[in-house]
Amino acid sequence: MGRLAYALEIGAITLPETGTIAVVSPPGDFDLSALPRDRLVVVTRIKPDHDDFLGRGIATDVILPEAPAAVVVVAGRAKERTREDLAMAALTGADSLYRDLKKAAEVTPAVAKAHGKVFGVSRGADLTDWLTGPRDVEGFRTVPGVFSADGIDPASRLLADALPLLKGSAADLGAGWGYLAHRVLAASPDLAALHLVEADADALACARDNVTDPRAAFHWEDVRRWKPPAPLDAVVMNPPFHTGRKADPELGRQFIRAAAQMLTPKGSLWLVANRHLPYETTLKESFRELREVGGNAAFKVFEARRPRTAA
Repeated sequence: MGRLAYALEIGAITLPETGTIAVVSPPGDFDLSALPRDRLVVVTRIKPDHDDFLGRGIATDVILPEAPAAVVVVAGRAKERTREDLAMAALTGADSLYRDLKKAAEVTPAVAKAHGKVFGVSRGADLTDWLTGPRDVEGFRTVPGVFSADGIDPASRLLADALPLLKGSAADLGAGWGYLAHRVLAASPDLAALHLVEADADALACARDNVTDPRAAFHWEDVRRWKPPAPLDAVVMNPPFHTGRKADPELGRQFIRAAAQMLTPKGSLWLVANRHLPYETTLKESFRELREVGGNAAFKVFEARRPRTAA
């Protein structure tokens, strides 16, 4: 039994008998079977999770519905994003958050189950101080919870510094809030188009503000499922390696395989990764040519050319 179902069963939390129940930021495999399907709305800004819930026949949106009867917030890896969710919704999750909430609101006792906690917060709790809003990072706009919200990611900067002039059409897979795409477009005047593909709707909204070049196209999509309008000449990426709270190098491998299928037969992939991540085997399986073109003690930069499975 999942922790939400357990908390409901023992009466640690209760739900109203009528009205919409919004569940905010659950991962795609989160068990919602304890909630009434006909009153349920999942609120997620992550495209793979959004698609997973839609595939299960569950109503899904990217913003909270108006005046929900109850809100359940699922705490994620990014504490700042969860704080924002809680401030907007006035409900809860996780240890340090629990301690913070007890200082600001009336909180029910926490129920421990399945390596997590479930607890409730009184509606109308004043958490406005938790709404920190957008921030400025060297002239770029970011928001709490997106990757590298407080500074330019050093791996993305390293990749941008290593890139040659790009031509034709290209994609930035896992584009985040747009730093790498901004650098690519500024440095490559002969590039005809750059597709920014990003699963996090908040990050992509920032990218729209940060990348104003008319050659940019924005796609709220799961990189592993997205198909370009035509085969690409180049792909750049700093792929994620976490799924929820768990480190998952397979996610980066899936990005590599997806990139190979997007490229022309002579296309190239430019990738930066943490030095410890084991991507070389997948790169060699997916491309005929591979070379390390830069890096440092923490990161490695690769150029892979001539995909074995071209678009």
